[in-house]
Amino acid sequence: MRKQVVYFMLILFVYSCSTVPITERKRVNIVDDSQILPASFAQYENFLKENKLSTDAKMSQEIKDVGLRISKSVDRFMRANGMTAEANNYQWEFKLVQDDQMNAWCLPGGKVVFYTGILPVCQNTDGIAAVMGHEIAHAFAKHGQERMTSAYGQQLGGIAVAIGTSGQNYETQMLWNSIYGISSQVGMLAYSRTHETEADKLGMVFMIMAGYDPEEAIQLWKRMKENSKGEAPPEFLSTHPSNDTRIEDLKKYLPIARMHAREYGIEQ
Repeated sequence: MRKQVVYFMLILFVYSCSTVPITERKRVNIVDDSQILPASFAQYENFLKENKLSTDAKMSQEIKDVGLRISKSVDRFMRANGMTAEANNYQWEFKLVQDDQMNAWCLPGGKVVFYTGILPVCQNTDGIAAVMGHEIAHAFAKHGQERMTSAYGQQLGGIAVAIGTSGQNYETQMLWNSIYGISSQVGMLAYSRTHETEADKLGMVFMIMAGYDPEEAIQLWKRMKENSKGEAPPEFLSTHPSNDTRIEDLKKYLPIARMHAREYGIEQ
């Protein structure tokens, strides 16, 4: 049984390995769009029913305008790079919700929500584009699907540990299961940081492609740092990179982002 689990995991890895466009990071994803998108769209509709949309028509329109402009650049990239079927699966939509949280998100399939609480940190249209590019990048890189795949793998790993220690005494079994539990959770946190860093980089490329100023992505995270309240947990135990790490990473990536934007087409 233990060998069967191991063989299954190896086969799963080999046949579900792919590459994220632009960053060329290797990823493992066994979750098809047909599996996740209906649930994603239903979750989005439920959210809208339970939360209040902003009554600020001008700002709501700006969120929509920026989102459409960046998503069109992403769509153009996908169709020019053999991803037409994938591009057809996105149903882009952009909403501004009345909420003081400093947050925004994008569900698989292109449903984007900004909270009014993040607008003072965005400060301007390019700041909104920096956040929008980052959130759209999560959907583009299929981070949601990848996280689901990782969760499946984590469950299989737990089964393998249980089987592998089944002949040991109780204390040994508990020790190994505790070690696995801690290491897998820390591993998932690091995985989240990988996604955040990748979304930062892809988002910068996308905002340049759409004609926005990428320097504002760096300024955005400086403002995020200024608005941070309380002490953050150690970075290795956090789902997100520290603000300082993000700022430095984006500074280093800026010339690469400009190069990719020129390569893949800047909106005129």
